[in-house]
Parts: sequence; structure tokens; C-alpha cells
Amino acid sequence: MPRLNAQTLPSWVAVLLFVAMFAAGSFAYRGFFSGQVLLNLLIDNAFLLVVAIGMTFVILSGGIDLSVGSVVALTTMVLAWGVERAQLPPLLMITLVLAGGTLFGAAMGFVIQTFQIPAFIVTLAGMFLARGLCYLISIDSIAISEPTLTAWSQARLPLGGLGEVSPGVVVAALVLAAAVWLAHGTPFGRAVYAVGGNERSALLMGLPVARTRIAVYALSGACSALGGVLFAIYTLSGYGLHAQGLELDAIAATVIGGALLTGGVGYVMGTLTGVLMLGVIQTLISFDGTLSSWWTRIVIGALLGVFCVLQRGMELAHRGRGAGVPG
Repeated sequence: MPRLNAQTLPSWVAVLLFVAMFAAGSFAYRGFFSGQVLLNLLIDNAFLLVVAIGMTFVILSGGIDLSVGSVVALTTMVLAWGVERAQLPPLLMITLVLAGGTLFGAAMGFVIQTFQIPAFIVTLAGMFLARGLCYLISIDSIAISEPTLTAWSQARLPLGGLGEVSPGVVVAALVLAAAVWLAHGTPFGRAVYAVGGNERSALLMGLPVARTRIAVYALSGACSALGGVLFAIYTLSGYGLHAQGLELDAIAATVIGGALLTGGVGYVMGTLTGVLMLGVIQTLISFDGTLSSWWTRIVIGALLGVFCVLQRGMELAHRGRGAGVPG
């Protein structure tokens, strides 16, 4: 984690809140304090982590992507239709949907950059387009019974005394590691931070602003498609109503993790903290058993309000010091 300063304060607050919530659950509910409960947060939210990582790069560049939930749903539908109705090999279908998600994101990035249309409008159109395409495939849910995908869904990998995880967690961990390297150890990552911090300065520095913006949305589309694959395997189904509101969860995880919505500031590892925060809130409500699931949204909304206030202070500090790339 980065050292403590005005810009990284929200990230550290998120870590402390997560630890406090997990500790509170451990004192309040028997069986809560265990390695498997912690690992279940990752098992249940591996797809969200992958999607939120893509969203993090978009937000770091100063953009937004409202299409991610619909792309996840479309991916589940295409994958389910391909392996169940068309009887195509699962690896071929996974390759096709990942390529399709990448191209879909790149197309939105191209439109945003070329025609200078706000990302909110372009990705909103992408959201409706992807969700509508789901219902051209089928208006009903398509159950997945293909043996390979079923085996992946049921597989568990032991981690000694901690418990066990699903293959989806391993995929999400690999994506997270690659994203940390990409954001903080490559010219592309530095360009993303520079574009989000001050696009005009990035142009004057000779950075490939157009290419970077298109690549960021292509990356988000690829992460959304991969998240859709993980979600389809997790639920063993494809459905046009899957992942409704997932784009808001991805944005919430990114913001709670410390990313500045105006761009240029944030950490990929912070997104992991944000996802775990959303997961522990859901788990606490599940352990309680008397609260409605809507309390999850209420608590997340309250947290977002707190982090928006923190972000305001973060933004003022950022303006005072200038955009910088974390070391």
C-alpha cells in the first residue's frame, strides 16, 4: 500500500473500515472469524473484482464506463448460447467473448476520442445496446450444463488451514497482479495517470492521449467480458437480467478504494479493498439474518457519501500539488 498522505487517505480509511467491519462481525457472530469466510468474499465477488479493475483504469483516465454490467450479461448469454445451443467448445466461446468485449470497449473509446462525446453518453448507449442484444439471443435464462464449465464451477483449490477457493479467485488474483504492474510499472500506466490528471499537459508532454483513451476502454471491455465469463461459470447460466446495477457496484468499489472520480489519482490495490468492503457488508447482513438485503445498498450509499467528502479534500490536495503518478 502507498504511504499515508492527503491523496492516499481514502485508501487507508477503506482498509481500516474493512478491518473494523470484519472484526465487528467476528465478535458479533459465531463462525464469522475464519479463513473460509474471508475467502468466500473473494469467491462470491471474483467477477466484480475483475470488472472493477477495468473500471479503475477508466476512472484513472478521467472517464466513466456505464456499460460494464450489460457487457457482463451479454457475455453470459453468448457463452451459454454457444455451449448449450450451438454446441461449440467452451474454450472457443470464451476466446470469442473476450475478443468481442475488447472490441466493444475499443469502439466506445474510439467514438469518445474521435468525436469528443462525453463518456457518460457513449457508454450509456453501449449499456442499452449490450442489454438489448441479450434479448435478441433469448428472453429466457439459458442454463449451462456443459461438463467442462460445470466442473470449473464446482472445483475448489485448497489453501491449507485457510480453506479453499474457486478457480475464479485465481483468475481474479492474476488479473489484479497484472493490473498493478500495468498501472504502476509501465509507460501505459503512467500515460493513464497523466491523461486523467491533466489531458492538455499530457498532450504537451507528447504522450499518446488518443491511443491511451481507446486502450483504456478496450481494457475495460475485456475485463467486463472476463467478468461475464466468471459470472456465467459462478451461476451456470446466461440471462439478460444478470448483473443489473453492476456498473454502480464497480464504480462504488473503485471510489471506496480511493480513486478520484475526476481522474489522475488512485491505486489498483485500493479497488480490491473496495470490493472486499462491499462483500463484507453483504456477509454481515447475511449472518444477521433479520435485515433486508436492501440494507446492503443503504450502507454502501452511506459509505459513498463519506468517501465523496474525503474525495473532495483529496481533490483539493491534488489541485494544490498537481497530478502525479504513484511510485
